Amino acid sequence: MQRYLQSWWIRAGLVLLVVGTGPLASIMMAAGLGFTDDPNPNPVLFGMLAGLTFWPSVGLIAVGVWRVRKG
Repeated sequence: MQRYLQSWWIRAGLVLLVVGTGPLASIMMAAGLGFTDDPNPNPVLFGMLAGLTFWPSVGLIAVGVWRVRKG
């Protein structure tokens, strides 16, 4: 695991994943736990952010795993 986390590709992918999907996930959890007035919020901006950053972050992580395994 330590070798994987030393890769710049994997760290960049994880940061992009957390920054891109974190706000949407936190709003969904807050609504599910009842912290918001609206039980079904519509966070369009955070949904678009997650949609635009999810696959690039998965790609960065995949390239990083490939490069670490390659040697």
